[in-house]
Amino acid sequence: MHVDRTFSTFANATAKATGSPWAFVVCVTVVVLWAVTGPLFHFSDTWQLVINTGTTIITFLMVFLIQNTQNRDGAALQAKLDELIRVTKEARNDLVGIENKPEEVLEEVRATGDEDVHQGVQD
Repeated sequence: MHVDRTFSTFANATAKATGSPWAFVVCVTVVVLWAVTGPLFHFSDTWQLVINTGTTIITFLMVFLIQNTQNRDGAALQAKLDELIRVTKEARNDLVGIENKPEEVLEEVRATGDEDVHQGVQD
């Protein structure tokens, strides 16, 4: 699992760096420089292709990095919520790990929970 750990470390560092204000400033600077060079290149197809290709490649790679960080954040949040369910006496332990169950089970639990809420209001 060395590759997983290395990728997670890389994804975390990249997400932190690209989410910074400085990364935004760099991106805006690149776009402004590209726009300013338009007259030099007579707004050619190649000039347009440079920005289109660059942004497409960066977007493509960032999708995977963002998905990785979202998956880990979601899993960490779910583990924390599961722990809260486990230690709360009144909580329904059958909800632990429900995110891994089929959609029908989740909908059934939601429907049952709604009925419990409405019944509690009427009592």
